Amino acid sequence: MTTRTWRQGVTTVAIVAVFLSALSTTSQATTQALTARNLLSKLHVTAEHPSGYERSLFTLWDDQDHDGCNTRKEVLLSEAVVKPRITGTCTLVGGKWRSAYDGATFTNSRGLDIDHMVPLAEAWASGAYRWDSSTREAYANDLGYSRSLIAVSATSNRSKSDSDPYLWMPTKYSYTCQYVNDWIAVKYRWNLRVDAQERRDLLTKLSRCATRPLALMPRRANVTFGSVTTPQTPSSSHSTPSSGSGGSLDPRFSSCTAAKASGYGPYVQGHDPEYQWYIDRDHDGIACE
Repeated sequence: MTTRTWRQGVTTVAIVAVFLSALSTTSQATTQALTARNLLSKLHVTAEHPSGYERSLFTLWDDQDHDGCNTRKEVLLSEAVVKPRITGTCTLVGGKWRSAYDGATFTNSRGLDIDHMVPLAEAWASGAYRWDSSTREAYANDLGYSRSLIAVSATSNRSKSDSDPYLWMPTKYSYTCQYVNDWIAVKYRWNLRVDAQERRDLLTKLSRCATRPLALMPRRANVTFGSVTTPQTPSSSHSTPSSGSGGSLDPRFSSCTAAKASGYGPYVQGHDPEYQWYIDRDHDGIACE
């Protein structure tokens, strides 16, 4: 082997080593493990949007990959502990499922509902009211994060309804910590807010769990804002402040910090006059997030 050939070989090995090292670093960055408490600290705390939700605003069960199986069927196929056979236009035959919420088992998929970990109404109140229709559809059919949608017994899903963890928790105790983890992770993925009571309750529940890092920090979903539904102005008999202008201006505070501490905001550029009062630090068209 000539000296030149030897040097070329060494150079090639070095380049490959650097590439593999960079690839390893990238892989570690994209699989960063964080505790649920850490993820919760990244969520904005603000009052819920009080009105405007309708289930029809979220398009359900589309067929994203055009393979004949809609979102409901895709979740059932993914979560089956015994895989069903697929016949015709994605008809599922046989199979077995175990409902994480209550431990019930099923051999007929008709006994299962596909639950949104963070219910549609909760998502709406926590920020989805600002999204455009395509983002709401993407949320309602989110197959990009495994815990966004979950196949559970129809009984448990309808018992949960639109409740957050403060009002409803799974009856299967061994699943409760995972449930809280997943709730926080989905809110983080979709940049949804938590209200003050919700955050206190989640912290209390996490304090009862062992420190359990999430296997994978959820990748942020793509969110596009559309027209904002204006909340109803509270009557004088209600003390909870509104979010946004609501047809009359909110009180003006010295900073976003003071506004949020009093339950006001966020304000959307071009929609809420109060937006002009504050600094939009991340320049995303929303102040006092």
